[in-house]
Amino acid sequence: MAIADNVLGRLVRFNAARGKTGDREPGSFRRGLGAVLLRGIGVLRWMVVLAILALIGWGVHYEMRTSYLEAWIFTRLDRGMSFAAQPGPSEAIRFPKHGPYDERLGYVALPKFTEALEQRHFTVERQSRWSKGLDRFVGFGAFPIYAEKDRAGLRIFDRNGDEVYGTRFPLNAFRDYASIPPLVVNSLLFIEDRYLFDNRYPEHNAAVEWNRFALAVFGRVLRFVVPGFNEGGASTLATQIEKFRHSPNGLTGGVGEKLRQMLTASAHVYINGANTMDRRREIVTTYLNSTPLSSFPGYGEVIGLPDALYVWFSTDFNDAAKVLTGTPKNKKEWARKGEIYRQVLALLLSGRLPSHYLISDREGLGELCDRYLWALYDAGYIDRDLRDATLDAELKYRKDPPPITQVSWVKQKATEETRSRLMTLLSQPSLYSLDRLDLSAETTVDTAAQGRVTAVLQKLSDPKFAQQMGMVGHQLLPAGKIIDKMTYSFVLYERRPDGNHLRIHADSMNKPFDINTGAKLQLGSTAKLRTLVTYLHIMETLHQRFVGLKPAELTRIAAKSQDVLTQWAANYMAKASDHSLQAMLDASALRTYSGSPESFFTGGGMQGFGNFDSDENGGSYSVIDAFKHSVNLSFVRILRDIANYYTAENGIDAKRLLDEEDTPEREAYLRRFADADGKRFMWRYYKDFRGLNPDEAMDLLIRHTRRTPRALSAIYLTFHPEARLADFRDYLAANLRGAFLSQEQLWEMYTSLSPEKMSLADRGYVAGIHPLELWLVNYLKDHSGANWNEVVDASADVRQDIYGWLFNGSLTKQDTRIRILIEQDAFQRIWENWRQYGYPFGHLVPSLGTAIGASGDRPDALAELMGVIMNDGVRMPSISIERLRFAEATPYETVMKRSAEPDRVMSHEVAEVAKRAL
Repeated sequence: MAIADNVLGRLVRFNAARGKTGDREPGSFRRGLGAVLLRGIGVLRWMVVLAILALIGWGVHYEMRTSYLEAWIFTRLDRGMSFAAQPGPSEAIRFPKHGPYDERLGYVALPKFTEALEQRHFTVERQSRWSKGLDRFVGFGAFPIYAEKDRAGLRIFDRNGDEVYGTRFPLNAFRDYASIPPLVVNSLLFIEDRYLFDNRYPEHNAAVEWNRFALAVFGRVLRFVVPGFNEGGASTLATQIEKFRHSPNGLTGGVGEKLRQMLTASAHVYINGANTMDRRREIVTTYLNSTPLSSFPGYGEVIGLPDALYVWFSTDFNDAAKVLTGTPKNKKEWARKGEIYRQVLALLLSGRLPSHYLISDREGLGELCDRYLWALYDAGYIDRDLRDATLDAELKYRKDPPPITQVSWVKQKATEETRSRLMTLLSQPSLYSLDRLDLSAETTVDTAAQGRVTAVLQKLSDPKFAQQMGMVGHQLLPAGKIIDKMTYSFVLYERRPDGNHLRIHADSMNKPFDINTGAKLQLGSTAKLRTLVTYLHIMETLHQRFVGLKPAELTRIAAKSQDVLTQWAANYMAKASDHSLQAMLDASALRTYSGSPESFFTGGGMQGFGNFDSDENGGSYSVIDAFKHSVNLSFVRILRDIANYYTAENGIDAKRLLDEEDTPEREAYLRRFADADGKRFMWRYYKDFRGLNPDEAMDLLIRHTRRTPRALSAIYLTFHPEARLADFRDYLAANLRGAFLSQEQLWEMYTSLSPEKMSLADRGYVAGIHPLELWLVNYLKDHSGANWNEVVDASADVRQDIYGWLFNGSLTKQDTRIRILIEQDAFQRIWENWRQYGYPFGHLVPSLGTAIGASGDRPDALAELMGVIMNDGVRMPSISIERLRFAEATPYETVMKRSAEPDRVMSHEVAEVAKRAL
């Protein structure tokens, strides 16, 4: 405008100097010319704007066709995104929060895995570290860019690095683009992305198809005007992969999620450079291998076209590839090709709504296939013969899940033990989920040695081989067919500086059950060894207590002691010249115990035990000799002394408690027994009646009793204390099956058996049902959703009331219950000691029979105890899994290594005596 004003001024001055017209008004010419110039400048302005818009439009159009600018941006973006696993924990890493792919492979749970493993003595050996570019990209909201795995699963390696177990999910997949039949590729592109292989623009961004995107945006806007309008999808194959792998639940939750998919897919497209032709082929391969196709009952999740052909239609994908690639020569071959092609087409189309089409609406899927067959024919993708053959074919769905490949469980025991340990370590709900983790486990097992031992264990079921090995004879295996029913197990650890490495873990049972770690076996000699160690531990404790005390004081302690072990230890320290721990342990090992048969009060009553060899019945054996000869009765007596020691240690004066009936402690024990015993009964009944409605509970309760008039009356009036006499009479008539009752009998029962007149305990007696069962059913009638804790709280007083027979009964009955509880408390202390040395179970059977194996044990736990003893009392880590590699070659790679420190759980002196006994 300033230039125009300058030109206008010059023209006005020029005209004024040329002369005087007198015919024109002053300034009129100037105003007219200015207006013309202003209009011209305005036009010029719009022309410039239009030219700029045309240039922008041309640029946008050119970019939409060629993706030149996108290629430039994303290739440079990709160059700045990298990751590498480095020693130690990483501070430059982000784990995904959701996504079916990331959840299935365990990437989402990796922080929980590492935390759980660190609590089990694993440490992070190596972990991925991200570049700043990758961190910024993911922080912006996108998914990480890396070469994602189409197949992954659990892999287990032995000590030599050989793979002994490997899973890949999906089980079947196309190796590469070249292995995919062209017919499958062309059909997929026709359905999903027809311009993917447009080779005119080698830098084309395969993640965005602009025409579809514009249509989807227009449709979304139109939906505000026309509710329910279906705008269509803007998803290309590349964005669909991002969606079903990484978006929450595999779905697009909104515009923001869609943009995130497109951004990540675009960056993924250029991961190998600006030319995307090879990457486009990879996208097709990845899509076909990774698209989720619902779940088959009894099989699980179905991933990818190759697996889906087998799972849904029993078609081997290798056979399918040959048929679809070949040219049929006769009608039968055309029919087979049409059948397989129809299956492929159905699976490709069902990807939109897999569960709907493959499970709920198979007829609708068939109709959709027919419509697409005509469209494919019209577009020239298939010929007439294939169209007709496919139209004539039927989709024959598999009815039962695919058969499971049978394996030899005997040969897989070490592998299955590793999988079982991994399930526990990683808190996996099933082997199904464990096998789908992107995880490699390096174990310490020697596969070659394992195989040789397994072969020998299997041969031992042959009577002739067992005879040759000297295993048949007196006090050995009996001759005969029973040998082939025997099960053998073998565990071998190698002691190394960092721990005890499992080398062999085998048994001869051809079932998915592990004798070494899963069984509860009655191992008498193992129990004696544990009892011996506990005995020596007590002597060590007493030595620590008494060392340094004067003889007179020790003599007084011995005189007042309530158990023989404390008495012996005090007397020994008072008289011995050598007060060292080793001397005292050696002396205690020479204490003698009778091997004679006797009845013992234990486990709630009188029990008798016998020796393996009757010749041992009359002897007296030192502790060491009793262990060497495995004398049962001697060890029962040793355990009795141990239990009495812990009773005294618990501060319980058992003699006073049983002799003085008015002590407060006595009543406390009785109440404790009533509470515990009542809970035991209540839990049994709770399992029977929870979840039943009142009518079902009543029917079950009646089945538990006698159908007598008084029994049914007690039950009915417990539940219906306000019932009228007429209702009472009708109930009995309906349930007594024709029995006649006089009016006087009815009235007598109606008035005498009601809760107002009779206690719960008495009503239970009349009904022939435990009173707690009667109470529980009545309680659940009014509190149908009550959980176990609520039942326990509500029944606290009731459990005490129904044990009135105990509180008011004979002293003998009371003494029996008190002795039971005293013994239970003592065995809790014994269990705590055994637990230090690897006892595998959560409690001991409170019985002296525990000394000869009644509480059970496991071979694997015995190996751990032996390791402690042989390693001078130091528990070295028992290592079967040495290293775990999660998400290898991904941005989430984490390597965990076993790194437990040795732990002294037994003194050198105790271990030395135990070692000599062995």
